[in-house]
Amino acid sequence: MTKHSSDLLWLSSLRFLLQHPWHFALSILGVALGVSVVVSIDLSNSSAKTAFSLSTEAVTGKATHQIQGAAEDLDEEVYRTIRIDGKIRKSAPVVEGYARIQGVKRTFQVLGVDPIAEAPFRDFASQEAGIELSEFMGGENTGLIAESVADELEASIGDTLSISVGGRSFSIQLIGLIDAQDDRSRQALESLLVVDVSTAQRLFDMQGQLSRIDLILPQNDEDNIIPELKTVLPDGADVIRSDSRTETVEQMTRAFEFNLQALSMLALLVGMFLIYNTMTFSVVQRRPLIGRLRALGVTKNEILTIILKEAVLIGFLGTVIGIISGIFLAQVLVNLVTQSINDLYFVLSVQELTIGLFPLLKGVLLGLGATLIASYWPAREASQAEVSTVLKRSSNESKISQRMVSLAGIGLLGGLAGVGVLFIPNGGIAAGYSSLLFMIVGFSLIIPLLIVGMAKIFRPVLGKLNGLIGKMSVRGVVTELSRTSVAIAALVVAVAATVGVGVMVDSFRTTVVSWLESQLQADVYVQPPSSVSRNADSELIPMLVDILKETEGVAESHTVRSVDVRTNNGTDNLVAIDQGETARNTYQLKEGDPVFWQDYTEEDILMVSEVYAYRNEVNLGDSLFMETDRGRQGFEVRAINFDYASDIGTITINREIYDRYFEDEAISGLALYAADGVEVDDLVERLRERSEGLQEVFIRSNKGLREASIEIFDRTFTVTVVLRMLAILVAFIGVLSALMALQLERSRELAVLRANGMTPGQLWNYVITQTGVMGVMAGILSVPLGILMAYILVYVINLRSFGWTLQFMISPEVLIQAVTLAIVAALLAGLYPSWKMAKANPADALRNE
Repeated sequence: MTKHSSDLLWLSSLRFLLQHPWHFALSILGVALGVSVVVSIDLSNSSAKTAFSLSTEAVTGKATHQIQGAAEDLDEEVYRTIRIDGKIRKSAPVVEGYARIQGVKRTFQVLGVDPIAEAPFRDFASQEAGIELSEFMGGENTGLIAESVADELEASIGDTLSISVGGRSFSIQLIGLIDAQDDRSRQALESLLVVDVSTAQRLFDMQGQLSRIDLILPQNDEDNIIPELKTVLPDGADVIRSDSRTETVEQMTRAFEFNLQALSMLALLVGMFLIYNTMTFSVVQRRPLIGRLRALGVTKNEILTIILKEAVLIGFLGTVIGIISGIFLAQVLVNLVTQSINDLYFVLSVQELTIGLFPLLKGVLLGLGATLIASYWPAREASQAEVSTVLKRSSNESKISQRMVSLAGIGLLGGLAGVGVLFIPNGGIAAGYSSLLFMIVGFSLIIPLLIVGMAKIFRPVLGKLNGLIGKMSVRGVVTELSRTSVAIAALVVAVAATVGVGVMVDSFRTTVVSWLESQLQADVYVQPPSSVSRNADSELIPMLVDILKETEGVAESHTVRSVDVRTNNGTDNLVAIDQGETARNTYQLKEGDPVFWQDYTEEDILMVSEVYAYRNEVNLGDSLFMETDRGRQGFEVRAINFDYASDIGTITINREIYDRYFEDEAISGLALYAADGVEVDDLVERLRERSEGLQEVFIRSNKGLREASIEIFDRTFTVTVVLRMLAILVAFIGVLSALMALQLERSRELAVLRANGMTPGQLWNYVITQTGVMGVMAGILSVPLGILMAYILVYVINLRSFGWTLQFMISPEVLIQAVTLAIVAALLAGLYPSWKMAKANPADALRNE
């Protein structure tokens, strides 16, 4: 065909799209929503990663290695030793922690430095940056903040800032501003408070201690220097690479980010149903035109090409709109993702969205790729059919009727393939989601056959409830199966996703509540504010601990110490408890030595959480080696406990054993037991009164702490809820698109019904009943698929992502909500088409084009 005739075909195609703006717009919207969700999740995840990378880069500077102590502190004498005896001139002491500055709603990282030693490491904290040494190191609490933060606080040099560290209040005099050289530096420094080492030691109650020592070692000689350096270090101290912290964080958050990305892909999958549905309708509506073009000599490949060109246009426009809306949606999601990361892993203050090239390219590839894949089959159907068949309007419906059984067979094989994927050794999370995808697609292919079977049951029932119109409505769903089945499938997948995720969240919530009830045995819990919601990384003032223990109405108490230590598996969270055998009532053991509780106060043994055991492949009887203040020490794993407070795992040891190997008397938390006859709420008030003015702490009753823990849990799943709603929105548009397709294609048929005496009200009844039937079918079919998805999410994906064992809880409310959601979505989607059909003029509809 000549270029001129090819242009004519393309112009004809564009004319058709513009003459049907609703379907053109809905197709674009389907792609846009799918791409928007994927891009927004990728951008929010990458922004969080970039923010962490920037802040780490600012704090680490040009350091290649760090010296760290056994726990979280290092004697400051080590700095003198390695600088003089070890002759490492490029070394700098660092004390770091977290604080809140009054007037700014985010957590700041406090960096305590020696400006004289800082020049090789961090330009902004060195003497060369213009820091006035007499003011900075003069013994008073002074500090520097970024210029942008000072503007936010409306603070000037010489002003006093009020800060809170672990619940204690301090004043810091602002003696200078950190001037960022570029935008990247500004982002890195805007959550940083720079102080002198001695000031940081006072803030964090670390007199004579350092957090670490930064080093710059020559790359070509580090293999010789490090062994020599280790010989002058105290027991438990070690030299590690500076980039190991970033690697640890990436390992921690990998499963969290992957799960969000998988949920975002679900929205794109539902969008593909919508695109398929719209392109199918576009082809069916032009069958007479395609037949005439074929009769005039247009080839099959030319028909295929022109329809795929339409798909590219729809995909391109949808992708552009999706990327733009995805950037706006990411602004919302980045705060939710950041909050979840703060609750679960580490402090992160993302002030700006970082727009990287990769998420945008991924959006383009997914948008165009998904559209082409979804459009290929309808385009191929149109191009491969014989001319005489194309001219028959009923051919598409007869084909899908003939292929129902074979489609169901393929769907069954797809489902079995999904089951097979679960048995792939070391398949990981990716295999779990691949299995889920196979099962979703497989179930979708069985839906046409299920619809026909359900219609046989529904037809007599609707006949009794709504007479002839009820029977016609059910029959209409079957006669238009090529479109109704795809619309129902889109709604089924979206609603099933809400069932699956809902059952998973309910199972998780029920398990956590049950665990909290057994874990929280004390009546009152005292804890200082922590930088990360789920980590006790602050300390209680010893005097406050004594005062609270001696408060009238307190019968017993026990303490908790939470600290990060280095083990043979990396940096891990170690919890030391001073409970005796009463701990057996607090901790639920998954596996354990029968005499564990008798031995754990005397022997060098410990227990690890289920998650820790799963992530690190630790079994009972294994030895766990830990860097302590007495050197490297081995501990035998004698129990594995259930623990849902951390998804990176926890090691628990008796405080007496901990004190043998660590020079650390700090307390992270205090549990108090009320005396007989004492009201817990009254005791809480009394404790709060006695702690006033000493340290800002959380003093909560058993019930209060449980509610606070559940609040954090619910906040963690907020992102999931948003993604579920977006998937439903895409499905809603899919059903609306299908019903609009039916309205446009069946206008002549409905006009005949009107001409034969059907009133506008009866027509409205007919369309709404048909829509309701589609919703009921989708709701019913979403339940088994949703439960199947939930099973895989709970027993495969959750286990492979985090290592938790959950109780599988199917709440009737979730299932009822799912069916109701499907029906309501379908009915709402049917309002406009039914109104449009009822208003249509029969004479216009009967007139030939």
